[in-house]
Amino acid sequence: MTWQRVRMDYYGPMMQTHRFRAVALAAVLALQVHAAWAQSPAPAEPESAAALPAEKEDVSDEKAAVDAELFYEILVGELTTGQGDPASGYALMLDAARRSGQEQLYQRATQIALQSRSAESALISARAWKDSFPQSRDANRYLLQILVVLNQVDETAGLLKQELAASPQRVKLITLKALPQIYGRVSDKTLAAKVVEEASSDELRNPATGPTAWTTIGRMRLAADNAAGALEAARNAIALDPADEGAGMLSLQLVDAGVSGADRLLGTYLSGKPHPEVRMSYARYLLQERRNDEAREQLEQLTKSNPELADAWLVLASLNLQAKRPEQADVALRQFMTLSEPNAGNPTVAKALSRAYLMEAQIATDRADYPAAQGWLAKADKVSPGDFSVNVQQASLLARQGELAKARALIQGLPAANTDEMQRKLLADAQLLKEAKQYDEASKVLGQAIELTPLDNDLLYEQAMLAEKAGRPEDMERLLRTIIRRQPDYYHASNALGYSMADRGVNLEEARGHIDAALVHAPEDPFILDSKAWVEFRLGNTQEALKIFEKIFAKQQDAEIAAHYGEVLWSAGDRNKAMAVWQQGLRSEPGNQTLKDTLKRLGATPGAPQ
Repeated sequence: MTWQRVRMDYYGPMMQTHRFRAVALAAVLALQVHAAWAQSPAPAEPESAAALPAEKEDVSDEKAAVDAELFYEILVGELTTGQGDPASGYALMLDAARRSGQEQLYQRATQIALQSRSAESALISARAWKDSFPQSRDANRYLLQILVVLNQVDETAGLLKQELAASPQRVKLITLKALPQIYGRVSDKTLAAKVVEEASSDELRNPATGPTAWTTIGRMRLAADNAAGALEAARNAIALDPADEGAGMLSLQLVDAGVSGADRLLGTYLSGKPHPEVRMSYARYLLQERRNDEAREQLEQLTKSNPELADAWLVLASLNLQAKRPEQADVALRQFMTLSEPNAGNPTVAKALSRAYLMEAQIATDRADYPAAQGWLAKADKVSPGDFSVNVQQASLLARQGELAKARALIQGLPAANTDEMQRKLLADAQLLKEAKQYDEASKVLGQAIELTPLDNDLLYEQAMLAEKAGRPEDMERLLRTIIRRQPDYYHASNALGYSMADRGVNLEEARGHIDAALVHAPEDPFILDSKAWVEFRLGNTQEALKIFEKIFAKQQDAEIAAHYGEVLWSAGDRNKAMAVWQQGLRSEPGNQTLKDTLKRLGATPGAPQ
C-alpha cells in the first residue's frame, strides 16, 4: 500500500470530498484552457498542402501534448493544494498560467497563495498577472490590495488611479468611500492620505465625485493627525455640494474631535439643506454631551423638514418628556406611532413602539389617569411580550396607586437567569423605593446591586444621591470622594460634591475647586455652570454669579436653575426680574421642590406686585 493510499484512507470521507472538489475545479479549468486553445487562430494554410503534411501533423501532436500537459499540471496543482501543500500547488498553477497565458489560472494561483497566507507569493503571482494583462481590472485590484497589506503604499497610486478611471460612477463612489478602511492598517497614515489624494486627483474637481473624494481624503488626513488638512478637505467637499452627507458627517466627526473651526463649518452646513441623517447624528452627539435643549432644537427642525422620519419623533418625544413637557411629548409620540404602527411586524419597530407606549403610560401615570396608563401598558406588552421594561412600568403604576408592596413583589418575582438580570431587578426595586421617597431602604437595595459589580461608579454615584436625599451628607461625601479617587474624570461626582458643599455653605473654596474640575470636562454643561454660579454667590461674588446665570438661563429655563438665579437676583435687589425668572421656572416644572422651597423661604409669590 502506497503512502498516498494510506493518507487517503486515514483522512477518510473528508479528504475524498476535498479531492472530488479539487478534481472538479481542475477539470473545469483544464476544459476552459482547452477551449481557449482550440479557439486560437489556426496556422495559415501552406501554398501546397501536400508539401508539408508532416509539419501539420507535428503541430497537431505538439498542441495535443501541451494541452494534456496543462491539464495534468492544473489537476496536480489543485490536488496538491487540497492535500495541504498550497506552496507546491501555487507553483504548479503559476507555471500553468505562464505556459498557457490564461488569466483564470493567474487568478487561481494568486488565490492559492492568499489562502495559504503567503502574501509574498501572492504578490509575485499578481505582478505576473498584471504584466500579462495590463488592462485587467481583476489583476489591478488584487495587486493593489496585496500591496496595501504588505505596507508598500507608495506603489499603489498608479493602480488606484487606473481602478478609479476604469470604474463606472456608482462603483467609483463605492471605492472612494471604502479607501479609508482599505488603507486603515498601513503604518504611514500620512503617506496613505497623500497617495489617495494623488490617485483621485481627476475626481476632486468633478461635481459628481468630488465631494466623496474630498471626504475620503479628509477622513484619511484626520487618521494621520492632520486636523487642519481634514478641515480643509471638509470645506472643499461642502463647497462642491453643500448638502453632501459624507461632508456633513466629516464635519461632525471633526467637531467631536475638538478641531478648531469645525463647529462653524458644521453650522454652515446645517444652515442650508443638510442630509437628514447628519442632523439626526448631530442631535445624538448633543445628547451624549448632555446638551439636551440644543438636541431638541435640532430634532424640531428635522421633524419639520422631514416629518416622515419616525426615529426623530421618538427621540424628540423622549427629550420633551425628560424636560417635563408632556403635551409636546404626546404630540411627538402620536406622530411616531402613526408612522410606525403599520410596520409593527418588524422586531426593531416593535421594540421602538413598545418604548413609545411606555412613555405614553408614563404621561398618563403622571396625570393620575391610571386606566389610560394601564391601556398603554397592555399595548406595550402586546408588541413586545415579556419585556422587562413593561413589567417595571406596571410595578411603577401599582406603586403610584399606593400598592408599593405589590409593586415590589412583581419586580422580585421576575426571573433572573444571570447576574445582569439579578442586578436589573435590584435596580428596578430601588427605583420604586426612591419614587416612594423611602431613600434609606432604596440605598440598601442599591447596595445589593453594587455588591454584584463593586467597581461600577455609576451605581455608587446613585447611592450617593440617595444618601443626600436621606439627609446623610457625610455618607454622600464619602461615596463621591471614593468615585473621584477611583476615576478623576468622573466629573458628575466632582460637580455633585462641589454643589452639595456650596448649597450647605461649607468648605466653599474646596467646593469651587471640585466644580472647576468638572467644568474642565464639560465646560458648556448648564447644570455644572449652575453649580459654578451658585458657589460664586455663596462666596459673595454676586455679579460673577449673575453673569453666569444670565448666560445659562437664556438657553436652559430649568426650574432648579430658575430657583438659584431668582434667589441671586432677589438678594441683589432686582426683585421684579427675580419674579419673572421664577415664573418661567414654574411654567417649565410647576412641582419642582427646590423652587417651591426657595419661594417659601424667601416669602415670595410670583405674580404678586413687588
